[in-house]
Amino acid sequence: MAPYDVKRERKECYAPKNTAWAIVDVPEQQFIAIDGTGNPNTAPAYAHAVGALYAVAYTLKFAGKHTAGGDFVVAPLEGLWWADRYEAFTGGVKDTWNWTMLINMPFWITKEMIEDAKQTALAKKRIPAISRMRHLTLNEGRSAQALHIGSYDDEAPVLHELHHSYLAANGLRPSGLHHEIYLSDPRKTVPEKLRTILRQPVEHLDS
Repeated sequence: MAPYDVKRERKECYAPKNTAWAIVDVPEQQFIAIDGTGNPNTAPAYAHAVGALYAVAYTLKFAGKHTAGGDFVVAPLEGLWWADRYEAFTGGVKDTWNWTMLINMPFWITKEMIEDAKQTALAKKRIPAISRMRHLTLNEGRSAQALHIGSYDDEAPVLHELHHSYLAANGLRPSGLHHEIYLSDPRKTVPEKLRTILRQPVEHLDS
């Protein structure tokens, strides 16, 4: 049996083909998560958080082989992003950005397994950020979603369209944090070919 792969099992959420905004219903999912603040390009805390997430994710992958659920493919890195001032986020003032970086976990991975994996990974990798990792459940539900192909810095026009055109035209408003899923490895992919899922939980204006 092939290892569980969220990109295969949840194609509507992890393998969309639409580059224009469309509505998707996102089921409840669980993650390992680390919170932080600062420019993702320069802040050491961001790099430490990403390293910690992958260290624990791979520890859980190997532990999962010995459970009834079995092996799984480590899911792509994801991020929730926001700023105290909306203009700071849309204007690219990255030093003030807040983030929660995430990696999706299969449903059979328990909180206890996550805590055990944290201790194992911390002993092996000695990455202090591991101690700040937490279990997070998200139930985003109805969301506007689009596949962005290109540099992260080129997302602004797509997000502008969402917030200044698409939502109003469809009688919607944001109901959660801006969510990104990174399908490409920026270390191995040229910026113009990066593939990023952009997601915004929404609700009807009359809700």
